[in-house]
Amino acid sequence: MIHFFYVSFLKKSILVLLSCTLMGVLVLAAETRPNILLITSEDNGPELGCYGEPYVKTPNLDTLAETGVRFDRAFVTQAGCSQSRSSILTGLYPHQNGQIGLATWDFRMYQADTPNVVRSLKDAGYRTGIIGKLHINPASAFPFDYKEIPTANFDRKKLGRYANLADEFMKTSEDPFFLMVNYPDAHRPFIPQVENLPEKPLTGADVKPLAYIGIDHPELRQQTADHYNCMNRLDTLIGDLLKKLKSSGKSDNTLVIYLGDHGADLLRGKRTCFESGLRIPLIVSWPGITKAGQGRQELVSSIDLFPTILEASGSVTPNTLPGRSLLPLLKGEKPNWRPYLFAEWHLHGLFNFFPQRSVRSERYKLIHNLAPHLENPEFDFVTGRYFPDIKKSVIESNPAIAAGYRSMKHAPEFELYDLENDPYEFENLSRNKDHQVTLERLKKQLFAWQEKTNDPLRHTDVVQQWIDEITTAIGDGNPKKKSDWKWRYSDYFLE
Repeated sequence: MIHFFYVSFLKKSILVLLSCTLMGVLVLAAETRPNILLITSEDNGPELGCYGEPYVKTPNLDTLAETGVRFDRAFVTQAGCSQSRSSILTGLYPHQNGQIGLATWDFRMYQADTPNVVRSLKDAGYRTGIIGKLHINPASAFPFDYKEIPTANFDRKKLGRYANLADEFMKTSEDPFFLMVNYPDAHRPFIPQVENLPEKPLTGADVKPLAYIGIDHPELRQQTADHYNCMNRLDTLIGDLLKKLKSSGKSDNTLVIYLGDHGADLLRGKRTCFESGLRIPLIVSWPGITKAGQGRQELVSSIDLFPTILEASGSVTPNTLPGRSLLPLLKGEKPNWRPYLFAEWHLHGLFNFFPQRSVRSERYKLIHNLAPHLENPEFDFVTGRYFPDIKKSVIESNPAIAAGYRSMKHAPEFELYDLENDPYEFENLSRNKDHQVTLERLKKQLFAWQEKTNDPLRHTDVVQQWIDEITTAIGDGNPKKKSDWKWRYSDYFLE
């Protein structure tokens, strides 16, 4: 049974979006509505030159930031691909839309008619297109007019097609267009060079590991170098895409949004609630609208993109959405902004299950581990799969770093971090008597957010049902092989 809250929310959202879209179209009938180009990359945090990364050369994205707005504290709702992308397109947290795990593991949104960017812009008269993977279920919920390269393309075949197909789409679009271009870099496998990109690949001798990892190791340096090689290649490809936009003659009336879908697939990044998993690059440029060269410090979330796109297209953002339009920030205004930012984690595939919720303020971060009696499989998953020699380095590293990794595997119920003095989140202050006031304040904010967004995992009995379903599925080996198998979480998440 679908919960009354969700049905009511969905109906209100649809009605409001339809009415707002119609009003917006009428208001802008005599004006030129902007084209919208949404560019996403895979598995990278802000490892760009314009964010101060010393080993990466990203002149094209740096230029986009110079002519637009760079958001220095932008975050996704969940550090997993399908989950993050569902929030980008629906403006909802994964626990609200149902896409709580990977689409390839048959996780899916609760309802196919969930309002989203594609439906809303089609209703507003936009031509809609996607190049690259969608990775959200059901795909029918996103009725794009134009679809190309539907696979993830992690083997990086014919990368020049992305810009060429975009060029074809943009030049043949008479109506205003919305085009989403999803690049495969910097997802694993880290391929150091493809089609002579980058021209001079970095090696492990050229770089140091990302600071948030906290340790050093030759294999880690090499994989970090190859991650950077992916980023250098990505910048060239995005540069080619932006050149096609300019040659189409439509760049002056196009809102360009670039973001990563979550942090890097290295230690303590992807599949976590650490800053290194949730923080992303977000660059937005809209000629004549954005106050160029800004580096905004507000806490912004991927749920803010749908409201931004709605407002830019002439629609009014319904109050049923949890995010806010970024347009005031793009224009250089100083509105009152959110003091707290929220995120979550459920699982990736079947074997990455460890439910978490998090909240951060300007200075502090709280992670609530909803099943602390379980081991968090992430550390063993990453080291066993990608870094088999790393565990010894962790043990031999300094005590604070080693303690941080032990806490990652055997997590307490609460983790509290002072991001000003401990930006990489190694020292848990949740039991420090000097920080109890901060702990309780953040707990209060987190629990209130869970209530407001109807988070099913605010109830311990639902958490246990979820654990039981996962445990049964793991015991079955690979349940996807069973023809009659499907996830049941929507039955009790929405009761």
